[in-house]
Amino acid sequence: MRAVTWQGPEDVRTENVPDPQLREPTDAIVRITSTAICGSDLHLYSVLGMYMEPGDILGHEPMGVVEEVGSEVTAIVPGDRVVIPFNVSCGHCYMCRLNYYSQCETTQTPGHGGALLGYTKLYGHVPGGQAEYLRVPQAHFGPIRVPDGLPDERFLFLSDVLPTAWQAVADADVPPAGSVAVVGLGPIGQMAARIALERGAGRVFGLDLVPERLEMARRHGVETVDVSACDPVEAVRAETEGRGTDSVIEAVGMEAHGSPVGALAQRVVRALPDPLARRMAEQAGVDRMSALYLAFELVRRAGAVSISGVYGGQADPLPMMDLFDKAVQIRMGQANVRRWTDAIMPLLTGDEDPLGVGDLTTHVMSLDDAPLAYELFQQKRDGAIKMVLRP
Repeated sequence: MRAVTWQGPEDVRTENVPDPQLREPTDAIVRITSTAICGSDLHLYSVLGMYMEPGDILGHEPMGVVEEVGSEVTAIVPGDRVVIPFNVSCGHCYMCRLNYYSQCETTQTPGHGGALLGYTKLYGHVPGGQAEYLRVPQAHFGPIRVPDGLPDERFLFLSDVLPTAWQAVADADVPPAGSVAVVGLGPIGQMAARIALERGAGRVFGLDLVPERLEMARRHGVETVDVSACDPVEAVRAETEGRGTDSVIEAVGMEAHGSPVGALAQRVVRALPDPLARRMAEQAGVDRMSALYLAFELVRRAGAVSISGVYGGQADPLPMMDLFDKAVQIRMGQANVRRWTDAIMPLLTGDEDPLGVGDLTTHVMSLDDAPLAYELFQQKRDGAIKMVLRP
């Protein structure tokens, strides 16, 4: 089959690889019809390359049609149309019973949470879904059946974007008719802003510096702030009686703009041999922190900050005195996909599209064009906001 493989920093290739096979009675084989590139895939593309091996298959946002199931898989059958969550979770362990599927104890790797599709040796080294076929572990629980008759893009983002954004809004604890600032208007930020409005936020401010992202957010009722054209903290405070917003969602992560020290640290780490690079990443502050610092400035006293952007440094400095003084609540973590999908599904299956999922994808490309898609997405060229690949 054809699959997108990591070969080195900023070097992905679509290659012929062996077809996946059933290994466990809880496995399924799914023929992929659509698969997306996530912002966190870009971290593997460059910054987190020390955790990758040449030939690793990327991708954790796939959907398709079930081809084959193991003997213990009864919830889905061949021919079913399914979305595959990026969490590989069993559904029955202690953490899964608490709905913390990202912490599944059955698939945990030492020192880390549950396994993830296509996401490094840190998280199970499971081959990803940017491929023609995918072996789905824990398929007795994970795959989400979706109806026929609507395009893939209506459901594809159940794999990651929608539940991640939904959890980000839930963690932000926005008061009824309250205010929330969303830092970063990539795919997660776009959907978090829309979900916040759908769930009753009074005012949603979207902060970014990419014109196409700002324009997309405005189409969906978001009050936008171009951080390259003003002081974003002053701009938001001017609209919130000088206090800042009740809540902030940080949807950027480790590769934020405006962090020269973090950018230098990442370049240095990338140049080291993998064992030393891993040690540096795990014992030093190597993230670009400007988006997170901005979130802490934007939130009002006794407000909440929800962090959905991915960070990798073990010893990143935080302004602890300011956070304590402001009584800021902070929540973060990988999305627990299946926790939220039942609430999201009714918003996707009707005639209307209240979350505007039809207005998120900017590029649909073939699997063979993945190298170009990664390049466009990383460099934010050609209006790239969300990239979908079709095998």
